[in-house]
Amino acid sequence: MGTILAFDFGEKRTGVAVGETALGQAHPLEVITAGSDPERLAAIARLVREWQPERLVIGRPTHADGTPHEMTARVHEFALLLQERFGLPVTEADERLTSRDAETRLRETGRTAKTMKPLLDAVAAQLILQTWFDYPHEHTSSPTA
Repeated sequence: MGTILAFDFGEKRTGVAVGETALGQAHPLEVITAGSDPERLAAIARLVREWQPERLVIGRPTHADGTPHEMTARVHEFALLLQERFGLPVTEADERLTSRDAETRLRETGRTAKTMKPLLDAVAAQLILQTWFDYPHEHTSSPTA
């Protein structure tokens, strides 16, 4: 039982969510704006110090049928970096359609495209983590070196 940090990885923006395993409820936290892995890792290091997570979860993008594409490999590489840097278990979780679902949820709250943009990636990370809480052993894998 403990805290989990989850990430919706992007080359420019990475959404972050947090949740407690005892509650099984994910919450959007923030969006990291970084153009390089060292910048992203520095921001994540701050969050790891603050939240002291027991595990990290990162969304694994694939085509709609589940087959990998170029970004799938990039996320896997980043998952390995997270595992190496922080010494925490890292789980890759299926993120198909989370960005679309996040956009729909934000529109339902009355947000426009402009007002939802700063929140979109964090809400996508929340959906990734909530799916992991709801189905912890389905559609997930751990990176190996």
